[in-house]
Amino acid sequence: MASAPLFDQWRARSPHYDDTHEAVADTVRAFVTREIMPHVAEWEAAGELPRELHRKAAEAGVLGLGYPAEYGGAGEGFDPFHSLVQSEELCRPGAGGIPASLMTHGIGLPPVLAMGSEELKARIAPAVLAGETIICLGITEPGGGSDVANLKTRAERRGDHYVVNGEKTFITSGVRADHITLAVRTGGAGMGGISLLLVELDRPGVSRTPLAKMGWHASDTATIHFDDVEVPVENLIGPENGGFAGIMRNFNGERLGMAQQAAAYARLCFEDALDWAQQRETFGRPLATRQAIRHKLAAMLQRIHATQAMIDQCAWTVQHGCAAPGDFALLKVQATQTMEFCAREACQILGGASFMRGARVERIYREVRVMAIGGGSEEIMYDLASRQFRF
Repeated sequence: MASAPLFDQWRARSPHYDDTHEAVADTVRAFVTREIMPHVAEWEAAGELPRELHRKAAEAGVLGLGYPAEYGGAGEGFDPFHSLVQSEELCRPGAGGIPASLMTHGIGLPPVLAMGSEELKARIAPAVLAGETIICLGITEPGGGSDVANLKTRAERRGDHYVVNGEKTFITSGVRADHITLAVRTGGAGMGGISLLLVELDRPGVSRTPLAKMGWHASDTATIHFDDVEVPVENLIGPENGGFAGIMRNFNGERLGMAQQAAAYARLCFEDALDWAQQRETFGRPLATRQAIRHKLAAMLQRIHATQAMIDQCAWTVQHGCAAPGDFALLKVQATQTMEFCAREACQILGGASFMRGARVERIYREVRVMAIGGGSEEIMYDLASRQFRF
């Protein structure tokens, strides 16, 4: 279906976006149109992306946006709003597994760059940003997800190596990844005993189990097992037992990115529903002339605008160094609830057409649950915010 103007015009009414952001949008859109849109159904069926796409994304400047030039990134001059624009455009196909898997380095690489040694950064980052290797993040375990302080995977130091035992699950890009930024327990109980290790996934003792999913079909997801895996101490990211702060710092960026993706999917749902309502006739009149349908569309737009305003406010706090984790927790709930509402209403407006495999709204509806749960469920987010704001 043809897109309505909303997807393209909302930034022009915001004080946070200028010509540089539109230039990023144009670049990413051209890449998506050329390299992704023709292959969505193929990659959804395959359950993963071709590795070649990472190299093409690097060549197009998509992978390196906002990363240091010394490691092959696009360098300086970018703010959080450029990243939001990039996320928006990558969502245009309405297949959440594509940006989730293509951009996994967005959660796997930042801890390395923020806390890793100069040797580790120089060894890992250039190949990742060139699309030659893939890095993922390993936090969630079969016994727990958001309760990071109680993770069980253990790394014991033996001479110049750590020996890792345990498993991580629901790992995005876990089947194809070459490296994993791994949260492990190196000390006692609680947050003070957690470290981060960079683990090469071709090491002896590493095995992977692919996971089938409700949505994100184009993204490979795995449980990764570690059985006496030896990792050199040079792969420690930051100080031993100092990994918890790095994990928490990563969450704000992850939740901001997920919120923008959720808002983009909500916009796509609105646009496809509006397009359908203007073309589809019932009892001799277009659906869009029916008051009940117009009210559905207006309610969708109301939530989309409110969500984008909240996203932009949180991005502004990042830009000005005054971000509060509680804001990002509430933002993620707001955005994913908006996505869920708009996906449902779009399905109601499209009727049977929304139930057919291959329709953009059908794909987005399948992505609702992973967006609402991944990066922290609604319940965890509300609790985090209540503790952050001390009530």
